[in-house]
Amino acid sequence: MVNNMKNIKDKTKVVIIFLTLILLMFLVFATIGIGSADITLKEVFDTIMGNGSEINESIIWDMRLPRIILAVFVGAALSISGALLQSVMRNPLADPGITGVSSGGSLAAILIMLYFPQFYRALPLAAFLGAMIACILVFVLSWDKGIKPIRVILSGVAVNAMFVGFTSLLAIMNSEKIQGVLLWINGSLAYRGWKEVGYFLPYCIIGIVLSMFCIKGANILALGDDIATNLGVNVNRTRICISLVAVFLAGISTSAVGIIGFIGLIVPHICRLLLGSDYKFLIPMSAVTGGVILLLADTLARYIARPIELPVGVIMAMLGAPFFLILLRRNK
Repeated sequence: MVNNMKNIKDKTKVVIIFLTLILLMFLVFATIGIGSADITLKEVFDTIMGNGSEINESIIWDMRLPRIILAVFVGAALSISGALLQSVMRNPLADPGITGVSSGGSLAAILIMLYFPQFYRALPLAAFLGAMIACILVFVLSWDKGIKPIRVILSGVAVNAMFVGFTSLLAIMNSEKIQGVLLWINGSLAYRGWKEVGYFLPYCIIGIVLSMFCIKGANILALGDDIATNLGVNVNRTRICISLVAVFLAGISTSAVGIIGFIGLIVPHICRLLLGSDYKFLIPMSAVTGGVILLLADTLARYIARPIELPVGVIMAMLGAPFFLILLRRNK
């Protein structure tokens, strides 16, 4: 009887994930036509089928479609990263942005863009290394005979402030390139094309696949270090492996679009409310839901102030900051 109930619940969770995936596919098609120049759904369909005008083809294929693909996969990567970081740091408030991981990756990426542009292809790996350094700093500063959840947040805020300060210094020292740096700091999908998709997507797919191998470890870590040790799990090794995957996903995302905060915080909590804390469902649901939320946020960013396009990081900050305060109050 208990097994039957569990099977029914598991099937229901799979259905919810599948329905969310259908919603994402619908939004991909629906949001192509929204922006500074509106395109009707019929025109979008005609263009995709090869019967659209030259202007619509340029807008859809060269500008909006790569941007939408980046929004979906960056949202997925950051959401999975947030879910994994919350597991290894044992803190429901952990997030690539709040813990300084994104700002570390951003600083490394900006260094490459400003001073070593010939190594542009290595941008995702450089951002991963920067994010890894930030994560190590947070672990070191928050360690006190184990990971202390409140120290994680305090250490993350300090590390984030330090890396943002260095990034601001670089912006001041390279004032002639300030526009590009500002877009990076605020997190933006504007001016992203197929080149950025080509650099980012292979790394992202690898990271998402690796995250699936973290499911068992994340579930065990959620039980607490003592129980995990009694089950024969090497807690420190498991924590390091999951951290590497989480930081990798956050780093490559930052290399593609800059710093986008709070999505790694918001999405896992939404998914837990819907499906519970089992990472077998939480990771795929976080991936799909993250794509939905970042796609909607970017659509809003390019619509509400048109013809000016706002950085999507600004929209996520406006939505995420109140959510963070609510969680902070609940977890006192």
